[in-house]
Amino acid sequence: MAAGRDAGKNATTACVKKVGAVLVRDHTKLDAATRALADKLGVDLPTAPSPEQQRILASVMAKAGTGAYDVAWLKAQDAAHTKTLDMIDHQIAEGREASVTAAAKAARPVVAHHLSMVRGGTCHEDTAHVPNSIHAGNGGQVALADEGVPAFVAVPAMAVGGMLVAGAAFWAAGRIRRNDIR
Repeated sequence: MAAGRDAGKNATTACVKKVGAVLVRDHTKLDAATRALADKLGVDLPTAPSPEQQRILASVMAKAGTGAYDVAWLKAQDAAHTKTLDMIDHQIAEGREASVTAAAKAARPVVAHHLSMVRGGTCHEDTAHVPNSIHAGNGGQVALADEGVPAFVAVPAMAVGGMLVAGAAFWAAGRIRRNDIR
């Protein structure tokens, strides 16, 4: 969410500012669902970005107010959301904890949409297709969904949002996945 907020302040294009606002909005909702699930499962979520995430954010922020900022921000978001989507897909395919897998399925469409807005380091502000709500569900909603429809569920890491949020999300997702494998 910090990266999304930072884009609102430092981006030079309206598109990047809009995408940053969408990320903050959606990751705030995901964060609440993720925290609830993590509390239920007894998993500690990160309280701060990892050193790597801090380094990436600092590198992007060093370009604040320039066109280079927008390009760096978009590339960082592309990489973060690609990595997160891979982790979500892994959880969906191999996860054994039903509640975590259901959350991953619920988060997947949101993360996939975010990725489509930053794909290739290019801004695509088509926010018309952003879901109006993000449901973590308890598996019941997922059970009713068509198999061909992408189900979005950010592995508890997704809730953290933005580049920093996604970074913290990566850590949490790995932690939950490790607990799931045990």
